[in-house]
Amino acid sequence: MRITFAATALALGLAMTLPAQAREMHIDNTSCGYATSYDVRVDATGIRFQRDDGKPSNVFMHDGQLRVDDREIAVSAGDAARLRQYESNVRTLLPEVAGIAREGVDIGFASMRTVMATFAEGDGERRKLTERLDRRHAQAIADIDGSLGRGVWKHGAVSEALTDSVEETVGDLVGKVTASAVTAALSGDQSKVAALEARADSLDKSIDREINARADHLSDRAKALCPRLQALDQLQQQFQFRLADGSRLQLVKYDKDNDKTPAKKDPDVASR
Repeated sequence: MRITFAATALALGLAMTLPAQAREMHIDNTSCGYATSYDVRVDATGIRFQRDDGKPSNVFMHDGQLRVDDREIAVSAGDAARLRQYESNVRTLLPEVAGIAREGVDIGFASMRTVMATFAEGDGERRKLTERLDRRHAQAIADIDGSLGRGVWKHGAVSEALTDSVEETVGDLVGKVTASAVTAALSGDQSKVAALEARADSLDKSIDREINARADHLSDRAKALCPRLQALDQLQQQFQFRLADGSRLQLVKYDKDNDKTPAKKDPDVASR
């Protein structure tokens, strides 16, 4: 029964790790420790930051002008320049985040396709599973294109959509892997058990060859966002204007406990 246990372990590993990989495409889970609690909408009229909990709840900026909770904020020429830079940075950041999310989805589904191709039995089953996989893949990409691709960042929405899509597919794969393992183990046919073991052994090699290089490249691409997020934070710290309660405007926050980057932060930034 060793193959049954091995296949079950593989199934559980897929169920636990693939949804986590999908969530890691979310900017709120970047390893450099930056997060935002706001939904963000970017269009030709400006950039709007909105949230249901916390104050301020509604921030709008465009061309150096600022409105917070429907109140115009008077800013200096220096702050107007910083606001323009902040807006420009966000405008260029969101398309890159969308691209990373798309690539992450592609890698996740490519990995699942490799698992499916390894364990599917016969052309009919392989075709059915492939069609179902492709539909979910297309829907996940459409969800990204309909949100981030249009300059709309809904807090938590992308990761939830991706997790749901991945978990549905993982359920199919877990069922297939486990069923194949149990069938082989109970058949008493050692050649079937050996064949399934060979498939499981080949899976790691296939993932290494086809998936891991892409995943490493995507990880580097995601890490490249960290300096850009830090630049947003630094602009916030340079704002001279204050909100009604005397605080600085802080749309992106840094949490050193969630910073997994090897390089140390500037002490002034890391100490906040």
